[in-house]
Amino acid sequence: MYGLKKEWEIEAPARECVLEDYVGAEARWCPGCGDHAVLSSVQRLARDKQLPPEKTVVVSGIGCSSRFPHYMKTYGFHGLHGRALPVAEGVRSRRPDLNIFVVTGDGDCCAIGTAHWIHAIRYNMNLTILLLDNNVYGLTKNQTSPTSRLGEKSNTQPKGSFFAPLNPISVVLGIANASFVAQTVDWNPPHLYATIRAAHEHKGASFVRVLQRCPHFTPHVFAPVQEDFSQMLLMNHTSGVRLDEPVQRMFPNRTDHDPRNLAQARAMADRTDVYPIGLFYKNDEASRYDEVTSQGLGMTQSEKLAAIDGMFDQFAIQGHN
Repeated sequence: MYGLKKEWEIEAPARECVLEDYVGAEARWCPGCGDHAVLSSVQRLARDKQLPPEKTVVVSGIGCSSRFPHYMKTYGFHGLHGRALPVAEGVRSRRPDLNIFVVTGDGDCCAIGTAHWIHAIRYNMNLTILLLDNNVYGLTKNQTSPTSRLGEKSNTQPKGSFFAPLNPISVVLGIANASFVAQTVDWNPPHLYATIRAAHEHKGASFVRVLQRCPHFTPHVFAPVQEDFSQMLLMNHTSGVRLDEPVQRMFPNRTDHDPRNLAQARAMADRTDVYPIGLFYKNDEASRYDEVTSQGLGMTQSEKLAAIDGMFDQFAIQGHN
């Protein structure tokens, strides 16, 4: 307490947070929207890890998924289109004590926010980045997004998309200094939760692409995969996403994949015969920019002024008689 001697301070009693401590406003997404499942997983994770609500921040841009901060009873920042990542990086640079989640969509991240996305991966600041990818601009009512499939019809391209879709996993694996790249699906809650938990526990920029249903505009996109789990390929490894044996048995196709192998991760990401889910790549040794930006946070005002004066002194010009 400011102004009182330290021996008079009262230590706050320990508390245990329950799920309701993280549940904010009632979610207004469409019934059946995959965003509901992601929200539930993040709320469960916050409870299970006992993340203090006052020490947790959710940052988003614009889109259906970007309403996420309103539905978490934590701090939140609902920002501009494509600008969630630089906002989150600014928060991280000055508050290394916070738990920061970034929620973005395929349009928000992979179109207008592309430059920020690339550099956020390269800077590798300690953020849990969730890309909720439903292959469409849903909030603005059905426009082609960067991940829309070739030939997919929308209001902006009624005859079908002209281009092959961008693969967010392949993009991230091509960025220097990437440190955690994973993919999951919203319709399998155990795998979704385990993936987000592994991402949160990683120290660095954890990028998770969530293949997510849009029941209103693109219900057909992932319907075959929901009905037939053999169309997914579960990546297993001791240092990957950890699942109980009963959950693993839900997936007929499983493979051992070492997430330390970048070349193998890139080859796995490029597969089109199945949807690989799990951890593609992990590098705990990647450099973290927030370890640089956090320097000097504990300095007093007088120490900061002395440091500034010292820098100015380097450019002082001495007069000669």
